[in-house]
Amino acid sequence: MPTDFNGTWNLVSNDNFEGYMVALGIDFATRKIAKMLKPQKVIKQEGDSFYIHTTSTFRDYVLQFKVGEEFEEDNKGLDNRKCKTLITWENDKLVCVQTGEKKNRGWTHWLEGGDLHLELRCENQVCRQVFKRA
Repeated sequence: MPTDFNGTWNLVSNDNFEGYMVALGIDFATRKIAKMLKPQKVIKQEGDSFYIHTTSTFRDYVLQFKVGEEFEEDNKGLDNRKCKTLITWENDKLVCVQTGEKKNRGWTHWLEGGDLHLELRCENQVCRQVFKRA
């Protein structure tokens, strides 16, 4: 049985988000706004099928996927790039690899101590975020 990520999650910690955004090539003004945001994630999971809706006062982003099935992801509203995305289980962690213009791009989600952890990777930058259940 896969880990249950269902729930509403609020950002409480955001380490090296600036470095991650620079690696993505996000412009200065957008980075300054994005750093001030406290996004909320709503995750709906049915087995290996996921719906993740990330909301903030600045932008919303919806990601729907089935673990193990590659798809083309349009990061419109983020860095506006398209990439091939594959999300797999590694033990109790969801691991995403995004293949495209940027090297070493992807993310990992896991639960630890009742908190939702998210590690974002792009090129040589790693951003670590922690979310608490709302």
